[in-house]
Amino acid sequence: MSYKPRLQTYYKEEIIPKMMEEFNYKSIMQVPKLVKINLNQGLGAATQDKKIIDDALKDLTLIAGQKAVPIKAKRSVSNFKLREGMPIAVKVTLRHEQMYEFLDRLISVALPRVKDFRGINDKSFDGRGNYSMGIQEHIIFPEIEMDKISRILGMDITFVTTAKTDAEALSLLKYFGMPFKNQRNQ
Repeated sequence: MSYKPRLQTYYKEEIIPKMMEEFNYKSIMQVPKLVKINLNQGLGAATQDKKIIDDALKDLTLIAGQKAVPIKAKRSVSNFKLREGMPIAVKVTLRHEQMYEFLDRLISVALPRVKDFRGINDKSFDGRGNYSMGIQEHIIFPEIEMDKISRILGMDITFVTTAKTDAEALSLLKYFGMPFKNQRNQ
């Protein structure tokens, strides 16, 4: 028997029946699901120091459990000393098992380590059922060793779902255990 992440099993056994009851779906195929999680770090300071990109790639790869890739500038901007083709960000896209493992670690380990944590904003949906959030310090992840980092970086995390509305996506993420600030009910 192959390994299934805890949240993947939980989605199939618990979340699908709850969502079908809440939104009166006729088929299991109508129930929204998490498609992918994108992690992205914009590194504007990388135009001056090339080592920042290497450190960010290493850290994001550790956090995600999957190799991160650099993103190159599409055009030159002289005011920022940026040339076309220079690496200015790093990203990684998680799907399937890695996605569920990351989500589990984010909810149960990383977010509780945020200083003065009161929950995440429930208004950052895009109107099509996708949710984005920002993290100011990547050191909240236990994979990062404090002694080995040269600078604290932030990151953006985007949850892409098949939900048609924000209410369905909010409900799905709540069932997964995302700690939203205003636990409002639609």
